[in-house]
Amino acid sequence: MARVRVGLGPLLLVAGLVVFAAGLALAGGVGIGVRWAGVAVLAVAAARRRSLTGGTFFAILAGAELGVDAPAAAVNLHVFAEIFLRLIKVIVAPLILGTLTTGIAGHGELKSLGRVAVKTLIYFEVVTTLALILGAVAINLTQAGVGVVVPATVLAQQGPANVAHVGLEQFLVNIFPENLVSAMAQNQILQVAVFSILFGTSLALMPKEKAASVLAVLHSLTAAMFRFTKLIMYLAPLAAGAALSYTVGSMGVGTLLPLAKLVGTFYGAVAALGLLVFLPVMLLARVPVRGFLKAVSEPAAIGFATSTSESALPLAMERMEEFGVPRWVVGFVVPLGYSFNMDGGSLYLSIAALFAAQVAGMHMSFWEQAVMVLTLMLTSKGIAGVPRATIVILMGTAASFHLPSAPILMILGVDALIDMGRTVVNVVGNCLAAAVVGQWEKG
Repeated sequence: MARVRVGLGPLLLVAGLVVFAAGLALAGGVGIGVRWAGVAVLAVAAARRRSLTGGTFFAILAGAELGVDAPAAAVNLHVFAEIFLRLIKVIVAPLILGTLTTGIAGHGELKSLGRVAVKTLIYFEVVTTLALILGAVAINLTQAGVGVVVPATVLAQQGPANVAHVGLEQFLVNIFPENLVSAMAQNQILQVAVFSILFGTSLALMPKEKAASVLAVLHSLTAAMFRFTKLIMYLAPLAAGAALSYTVGSMGVGTLLPLAKLVGTFYGAVAALGLLVFLPVMLLARVPVRGFLKAVSEPAAIGFATSTSESALPLAMERMEEFGVPRWVVGFVVPLGYSFNMDGGSLYLSIAALFAAQVAGMHMSFWEQAVMVLTLMLTSKGIAGVPRATIVILMGTAASFHLPSAPILMILGVDALIDMGRTVVNVVGNCLAAAVVGQWEKG
């Protein structure tokens, strides 16, 4: 009988998790000491594996533990996450400019662009609508808002929502940049993408000898940005741990308990979205499931820890290209998805809106909920570039359906915890969109 050999790395990983779990069952200083012993074992396992995913996982666990044990120190570590996010923001706009422009102009894909755009937008609309419906089903099953009492401190804050939704005309105007430099400085991803498409199209229509020098510069820019991404990713585990330690340290575990059922509902809906929507899409489009999950694991881990989809964008684009998706498809689909394919945001919107209705004791019929989901589907497409877009949409929806704003303000207490899962779904959803469109183009 052949012997099955298990490497030291997996054994250390299992041992570290077991020790850490044992520490959770113990109280006081003993429990803290045992948990940190588990973290130390996991650190050795991560060092042996030398992977970004392993290092990020260890940093997330260590950061959460530090946030629980030493919240005052944990809050101060947020500076490392801020530095990482600043460096990421430097990359995003030049990477999109170089990738998308060279893809359209240099690879003869001009005729395919219109077809891919239509397919991509239809895919975005279908998947985000399914996410909205799934969120509504989940909150109706768990009834997480029934019996929840809004604290007096939150009621005191209730008042007219100081948010303004971007109208259709303004949204259309905001798509087109009036100044490329300011669009890149403000990280307006959609504006940079639109400029890149028009610029790439213009270069494709020029004689090759005249466009060659510009394309050479842009090819070099793209290669440099991917190399820059690899350098910055060495900081990703530190940034991930710092971000999560700040979240846990500033919020405190006790604040999560009254809304634990809502958080559980959201993450249960995330699992359902993965099994009932993402997995069938992969199978239908013949996307290799195991390979895709491996490719997306690192961007998803970074997005989870930092709660910022933007932080995962450069690495997501690089991993999807390595996965086999054509560069021009990656450069077109992924940036566009950050404005039109917020799967995690859509899931959260329907859950949060119906949670507010349940807290207020309002019974909404099936058709009223259907109208609300339709409203969310339409309004969520007009918030590209709006800070804290989900809150803007929630407040606008609450006003339209006469829902109180106090339950939404209460949700903000656990929004950071939910936002981690919301970001993961957004990142995975955009990567999956690129993989699916890439498969369609392969024919």
